[in-house]
Amino acid sequence: MQNLTAFLAYHARLTPDRCAVIFDDRRISYGELENRVLSLAGWLAARGIGSGDIVALVMKNSPAFLEFAFAVSHLGAVLLPVNYRLSPEEFTYIHDHAGVVLIAADSEFASMVEGFAGAVLLDADARGDTRTLAGERTPPPPPVPRGSDDLYRLMYTSGTTAHPKGVMHSYANSYWKCADHVIALGLSASDRLLVCGPLYHVGAFDLPGIAVLWMGGTWCLLREFSPAAALGAIERHRLTCAWLAPVMLRMCLDLDEGNRYDLASMQWVIGGGEKTPEARIRAFGTLFANARYIDGYGLTESCSGDTLMEPGRELEKIGSVGRPLAHVRVQIRDDDGRPLAAGQTGEICLAGPRITRGYWRDAERTREAFHGDGWFRTGDVGHLDGDGFLYLTDRRKDMIISGGENVASSEVERVLHEYPAIAEAAVIGRPDERWGERPVAVVVPRTGAGIVEDDVIRHCRGALAGFKVPSEVHVVGELPRNPSGKVLKRILRDALAAGKTVE
Repeated sequence: MQNLTAFLAYHARLTPDRCAVIFDDRRISYGELENRVLSLAGWLAARGIGSGDIVALVMKNSPAFLEFAFAVSHLGAVLLPVNYRLSPEEFTYIHDHAGVVLIAADSEFASMVEGFAGAVLLDADARGDTRTLAGERTPPPPPVPRGSDDLYRLMYTSGTTAHPKGVMHSYANSYWKCADHVIALGLSASDRLLVCGPLYHVGAFDLPGIAVLWMGGTWCLLREFSPAAALGAIERHRLTCAWLAPVMLRMCLDLDEGNRYDLASMQWVIGGGEKTPEARIRAFGTLFANARYIDGYGLTESCSGDTLMEPGRELEKIGSVGRPLAHVRVQIRDDDGRPLAAGQTGEICLAGPRITRGYWRDAERTREAFHGDGWFRTGDVGHLDGDGFLYLTDRRKDMIISGGENVASSEVERVLHEYPAIAEAAVIGRPDERWGERPVAVVVPRTGAGIVEDDVIRHCRGALAGFKVPSEVHVVGELPRNPSGKVLKRILRDALAAGKTVE
């Protein structure tokens, strides 16, 4: 097993002029990308970075982010992408807990990293080409060979009640993830991928992300997502594929004049991050006439993309997130860890070479995350049908128990999404002395639409059992989300628990 610069060197040798990255309409060939990475590796080595050192990136999308990822791997160091939206306190915890040796940050995040030793700021020129940072090239050391179990990357997941957890990714985890995506998606050098989510998240970097570069394909990298920028890039560069979180897809579908873009080159779009409303899946073809929508399921702990919907099954199995890929095993288990039969609902558990071995410097939470036989506990609830297709029900912590009855928030959300004036919906449980909990809906109206609480509740009564109908409807401008598009329901629950109006 080699580090990331092994396959980069291969493509730079065979097809040095092939386009690897498009950024701000500038094309970077594989030959140039390798030159940049080796220059940066020499610069990092001169600053003392070597095998096992943790290098944190606090950066928006740019060629520099990718160049650092490759250069850090070349030296046998460990990449730590950090969410640049974190508070100073959150960043300090991750920095100290991980044992960061060097921080590379966009200059706009100077206040976030000031005071930390080893912080390097990148101006606009350096973000576009790290050779301006490195200056006169220092010859890089030879690539440091990496084995299957060697640590490749740390990614800290959002904490719910405690500090975030540092997911450990080995080279084997990344290798088998890439292999799965090549097999399932038929990736080749002809693929031109839109990368518009934040690279500090597995959705953008890994789904299928780095696997496209594995095969000699092309990234079209946007610094930040906007629906107009995404659709414009597809038209301008004849892009063929993309990963879009469901909220991104909704914004594209809702974009005024969205149909004026020529999107005929698109072959597929992968979703995921949260359960995609069925109405949105059906609407997908109105914008992307030649592409198929691939709903999927995955975790940071597995490098993402564990199940994907298969070609031709999209409408037959609508509501499913597909079947497991080649190197992932999925079981549904009860609270005691016993496997359940098809059709029975329980916790989704995963096994295979893509699954993390645990959390960095956190033996207790690592133990809690695995059954005794090594199966990883996702914390998500769902079931497999008789054909092995996975259906998501809810996060375990998001299940609402009202009067002793289980209420899946996703079921109520499906009905809310069918209400014409609602663009987005989240359902949470509110403590209730009589019933234990009662469902509460938080909704985002479509542009220009008004929402009347009584009308929404009446709509739900026509489709749901009485105990599942929301007792309250809160109208908000947007739902709080993490970078993958998942709604942060804990924020909504905390607001209600504090007696605040959800706004």
